[in-house]
Amino acid sequence: MTFPPPRSAPRAADDVDPALAALRRHFGYDQFRGFQRQVIDHVTGGGDALVLMPTGGGKSLCYQIPSLLRPGVGVVISPLIALMQDQVGALRQNGLRAAFVNSTQSGRESWEVVQQARAGELDLLYMAPERILTDSSLALLSTLPVALFAIDEAHCVSQWGHDFRPDYMGLSALAERFPGVPRLALTATADAATREEIVQRLRLEKAQRFVAGFDRPNIRYRIIARDNPLQQLQTFLASEHPGDSGIVYRLSRAKVEETADWLVQQGWKALPYHAGLDAEIRRRHQERFLFEEGVIIVATIAFGMGIDKPDVRFVAHLDLPKSLEAYYQETGRAGRDGLPAHALLTYGAGDVGQLKRFIHASGAAEKIKRVELGKLQSLVQYCESLKCRRQTLLTYFGEEPPDFCGNCDACLTPGETWDGLVAAQKALSCVFRTGQRFGAGHLIDVLLGKPTEKVAQFGHDQISTFGIGGELTPAQWRSVFRQLTARGLLDVDVEGHQGLRLNEKSRPVLRGEQPIVFRRDAEGGRPPRRRPSEEPRGVSTPENAPREGTAVFASPARAAAAALSASSSGTRLWEALRAMRLELAKELGTPPFMIFHDATLRQIAEHRPATLEQLGEIHGIGVNKLKNYGQRVLRILADHRP
Repeated sequence: MTFPPPRSAPRAADDVDPALAALRRHFGYDQFRGFQRQVIDHVTGGGDALVLMPTGGGKSLCYQIPSLLRPGVGVVISPLIALMQDQVGALRQNGLRAAFVNSTQSGRESWEVVQQARAGELDLLYMAPERILTDSSLALLSTLPVALFAIDEAHCVSQWGHDFRPDYMGLSALAERFPGVPRLALTATADAATREEIVQRLRLEKAQRFVAGFDRPNIRYRIIARDNPLQQLQTFLASEHPGDSGIVYRLSRAKVEETADWLVQQGWKALPYHAGLDAEIRRRHQERFLFEEGVIIVATIAFGMGIDKPDVRFVAHLDLPKSLEAYYQETGRAGRDGLPAHALLTYGAGDVGQLKRFIHASGAAEKIKRVELGKLQSLVQYCESLKCRRQTLLTYFGEEPPDFCGNCDACLTPGETWDGLVAAQKALSCVFRTGQRFGAGHLIDVLLGKPTEKVAQFGHDQISTFGIGGELTPAQWRSVFRQLTARGLLDVDVEGHQGLRLNEKSRPVLRGEQPIVFRRDAEGGRPPRRRPSEEPRGVSTPENAPREGTAVFASPARAAAAALSASSSGTRLWEALRAMRLELAKELGTPPFMIFHDATLRQIAEHRPATLEQLGEIHGIGVNKLKNYGQRVLRILADHRP
């Protein structure tokens, strides 16, 4: 086995390159990624910055390393308690002096953190936006040498965004109270309009902008028509993610509870999470998700932004999210470690009407409602598009996308189309003949000539469209109504019972003046299959990849075990390393991924270092982890020599 390029050779230059020295010493990496180095140099030199970088792209290093290099303490403003607790825990594992002040602490605990800050014993101090803006906090900070202010999840300042937090609006005060302290605003989700709003509201007009691409090439995007979503989820988990950690998003608390209970009945380790649960239950469920392997969290959007777990292998939406920004943010919680991950979305026509009803009933200003409806329509078009998912997603965020990514359902299994004019005319006519006040389910019964009680009650077995749709199945008619609604050829009565209504765009289709081509929905339970000679852009396929005609997605944990299974000792080593990590995590009361990421364990298993010096060359093992865990790792390796 050959080891990664040694890090020891260039260390003589560390004295003249303190940023790289800090990266090596504390985080165990040889080099910076993307424009991390440019941001670090700019902020260390005292400049303000707006940093947009995809989830898992390394935003945190952009303020953590300058906080080490500049005099004073780096103050990080984070919106969620869980997020700051996770980051502080990870930083301490890497040997940094980090702490937080939040509502979970007693008065004594908060006082001790304040004293540490005053004594110059902290490198980083995490605070919530509502806490930092109190008179007492501002008075404290005015007595400290502050290295920088890092405003994380900066998109929360945008009233147009999917995660607006009113407390963020007051953070412009930092520019007035601390004019000489550099400020960074960081986010993974902000289109051009949101970036402008961040700049204006946080008074970052002179800040240098660092905008990385939105692409997450390790995530495989897949959208399927909803047809028994729980069974579709079961098929997805059983065929592609057995034993993996993941998040399942549902739109309502009731659906969260129902889905979690159903998964448990099927034998999965699933837990519900939503704002209606007792705070202690939420804490326990989140803790299990972080500490245990193979836990599935079923949640509303109340869960996720505060989770720094790198080995989430899938995110499944069983209901439509609110916008493409929300979809991108939520799917980005998968695969933060850069290893392959999966984003599944089941999508039905009823989602659109329900979300529109939420928007109309929100009480927001009409201008905001129009913006939200526009964002919803962009998401619907994304779902219905036949083009590469990544191409559509990146175009929305203003990037020049590839024509083919090779890692989404549209590229792996290109959709078929069919001439749908006659079907569209039958569907629209049925809407008209039934009085424009019924949903798709009843309309399909009429088209198929089903003598249901409701059909008889309204006399719809006597109208001309009764029984004229026998050429299509119920699922195909659901697809027709869904696509007609998505294209704006049918409206949903959001103030009533979500009945479908004609509009001006319906007329040319009814008259046969406008052709209609529908996409043919793929079978929901079947995983995508790669076309010959096509590889995902930026994702390599191992030599033992499945042949054409077999499912190609494999979780990294199973892939690592398979790669090491050439000998029984390789499999045993991989399992022994994971068991050691879990044992350490339990001893220290910290999540396993804070000890070693899966990617680090894979390198250890592949390279089998024999000395501490060789172990120190593995990426992700800094000086502190080498000192604390090195001998234990070497003992495991010695016990599993081939």
